[in-house]
Amino acid sequence: MSITTVLFDLDGTLLPMDMEVFMKAYFSGIAAKLAPQGYNPKQLVDTIWKGTGAMIQNTGEKTNEEVFWEYAIGVYGNRVFEDKHFFDTFYQEEFNGLKEVCGYNPAAAETVRKLKADGYRVALATNPFFPSLATEWRIRWTGLKPEDFELYTTYENINRCKPNPDYYREVAKRMSVTPEECLMMGNDVSDDMVAEQLGMKVFLLTDCLINKDGEDISKYPHGTFADLLAYIERLKNSNE
Repeated sequence: MSITTVLFDLDGTLLPMDMEVFMKAYFSGIAAKLAPQGYNPKQLVDTIWKGTGAMIQNTGEKTNEEVFWEYAIGVYGNRVFEDKHFFDTFYQEEFNGLKEVCGYNPAAAETVRKLKADGYRVALATNPFFPSLATEWRIRWTGLKPEDFELYTTYENINRCKPNPDYYREVAKRMSVTPEECLMMGNDVSDDMVAEQLGMKVFLLTDCLINKDGEDISKYPHGTFADLLAYIERLKNSNE
């Protein structure tokens, strides 16, 4: 079956970054924002980490947003949800400053634009840990706009996370395509290449490679954005 739809990961894929450096800056920023409201920085960071873990375990009955805040309420009580506007203000005002710890690769935006010009549909299949505000900032850091994607996943609009294959199944369903029509591109072997289990084609970007389990990546098509375009062209020609 021909590929009609290309799914892109964001962090480490369209947006070059060292994840550890980014997360350190993110936690430092949000902890500083909430400290004046009485939130101990160490406990807050621990709560966000464990709330993220709860989202990863989400089985689909609730949105990731609901799962995260239920966990946070379990730690702090209802006051944390009443203080949610402080978190929202951080994403509105301070989060954009984290652009400084990320890289920039013009080939990312160029690739998305070329594929769209060639008639492919594109979606942003980023792990939906963040609210839409944070996701939209990060899209802009790549040189793209949120509206460049038919769909971009956030913690408000989807009920599962990577590496759950049902996350990818849900993305395909939202796009009204079969998994076999999709190609998933990402930099994380365990989170992104799992899409292959559904029948999706996959492509592993090696610029900011994450391979926690030390898998042999030679079994996956891999390389740069230019290599991705060449791979998609080969797939197209093989189906003609």
